[in-house]
Amino acid sequence: MRACELLSSAGRIGLGSLAVALLTLVGYRTHLDLASAIPLFMLIVVVQSLTGDFVSSAAISVLSAACLEFFFTRPYFSLYIRDFSDILAVVAFLFTALVVTRLMSLVRKEAAASKLERDRLHRLYELSQQLLALQPDAVMTEKFLAPFRHYFGVVAICTFDGTGAELRLVGESKYGLGEKTRSAFIAAQDLRDPASHISVRCLRIGGRTVGTIGFEGLDDPEQTTGSLAALTAALIERTRAFREASTAEAAAQAEVYRSAVLDALAHEFKTPLATILTAAGGIREAGPLVPEQMDLTDTVESEAVRLGNLTSRLLRTARLDRENIRPRMDLIELGPLAKQIAEQYTERSPERRILVRNSGALSEILADPELLRIALSQLVENACKYSAPRSTVTVESHREGDFIVASVSNTGSAIPSTERYKVFDRFFRGATARNSTAGTGLGLYIARKIALAHGGDLELETPDPAGDKVTFCLKIPVAKEAPTHVLTAK
Repeated sequence: MRACELLSSAGRIGLGSLAVALLTLVGYRTHLDLASAIPLFMLIVVVQSLTGDFVSSAAISVLSAACLEFFFTRPYFSLYIRDFSDILAVVAFLFTALVVTRLMSLVRKEAAASKLERDRLHRLYELSQQLLALQPDAVMTEKFLAPFRHYFGVVAICTFDGTGAELRLVGESKYGLGEKTRSAFIAAQDLRDPASHISVRCLRIGGRTVGTIGFEGLDDPEQTTGSLAALTAALIERTRAFREASTAEAAAQAEVYRSAVLDALAHEFKTPLATILTAAGGIREAGPLVPEQMDLTDTVESEAVRLGNLTSRLLRTARLDRENIRPRMDLIELGPLAKQIAEQYTERSPERRILVRNSGALSEILADPELLRIALSQLVENACKYSAPRSTVTVESHREGDFIVASVSNTGSAIPSTERYKVFDRFFRGATARNSTAGTGLGLYIARKIALAHGGDLELETPDPAGDKVTFCLKIPVAKEAPTHVLTAK
C-alpha cells in the first residue's frame, strides 16, 4: 500500500513538473514579468493541491518558487536567497499547498462520512422493514438473525435470550462469539474486543437486561451496534406483548412498536447529520475556496440536508401514527392551500407538470392548517413519485354537498385491484412501489387519519377501465359556523 502511494505521488510530481516546465518555457519566451508569472505559478500549485497529496504539492511548490527565482527575478539565471522576501515567497507557496490540501482532505472525508451515513441509514431501514414483517414468534431465532448478515455482512451474529437461557448463533465464529455473548449477559455489561472484531450489546427493556446480541466482523461497530441493539430490543418487547396479551391487544401493541422503531431510527441519525453540516459549514468559512472545493462542500451539505429532511419526516409521521390526532381548528380556504403546495412540488419535481383547478365557488372549511398541509402534501408527493415522467398531476378543488373535496390525480401507475383495499393500511406498500421508489408505507394511512379527525374522509376513486389514472379525494366538511374554541378529535 505504501509503495502504491509513493508511485502515485511520483506520478503527480511528474505531471506537476511538466506543467511548471511548460509555463516556464512559455513565460520565458514571451518575456513574462515577475508580477504576471507569480499568479500563474500559484495557480499550478493550487491545482496540484486539489489532488489532496501534500508531498507532491510541496514538491511542486518548491519547484515553482525556484523557477520564479531563476528565470523571472533579476538578476536572471541565479538561484540564491538574497533577502527575507525570497524566503517569504517559498513559505507562501508551501502554505498555500498545505491549506488547499488540508481543505480537500476534509471535504473528501466529510463527503465519505455523509455517504456512509446515508448507506447505513438505508440498510437499517431495509432491515427494520424485513424484521417487522416477520411473525413475533420468529424473534431471536435463526430466521430473525439471517437478515442482519445479509444487510451488514457480519461473519457471525449471536443472541442470548435471558428469559429462556437460549443461545442462537448464525455464521461461523472464529473467536468464540457465543461464549462472549453469554458472558456479557451474565455480567450485564457491553463488550468490545477490537482484536477479534467482536462487539456485544446488552438488550435492555425498562432498565432490565433481557438478553444480549453479539456481532463478529461488523464494520464501524461503535456507530452501528447501538441501533441494531435498539431495534432488536424493540422487537423483543413486541414479542413479549404478543405473548402476554390477547390477540387483539397484542396486534395493537405491535403497531405501536413499529412506530417506535421508526422513531428510534430517525433520532439515531439526527446527531451525526448535524455534525456533518457543522463541519461542512466550517470548511466553507475557513477561507476562499476554488470552484472544485465549493462543489464538494455543496454536495456534502445538500446530501446531509436531504437526509435530515428524510429523518424529520420519519419522526413526524411516526409521531402522528403513534398518537391520537388533535386538530387545532381554524377557518381556512382549501383552494389557496392546494395552490401553495402545488407550487412547492413544482420546484421539487420539475419533470412533472402540476395543474391546479378550482371548480366553482368554494366555501371555507374548519380545519387544522398544518395537518391539512401534511395530508395534501402526501397526496401530491405520491402523485409525483408514481406518475410517468413529463406527465401532468392535477389538483382540483370543488364542492360536493356539505364537503369541500380536493382531488389529486396522476397517470402512469395504476393500482392493481388486489391492492386497492389495502392502500390505506399502515405500512402497506404495493409490489410495484417497493421495487420502484423508497417509502415507509405510512403516508396514505396518516393522510386518511387526518381526514377522519376532521370529520371527513380520504377515498380512492374507482379507476377508469380504459386508462391508468389514479385519483385520491380528500373530503373536509364545510364550516357551519366560526369556531369559538379549539376542537379536538379523540
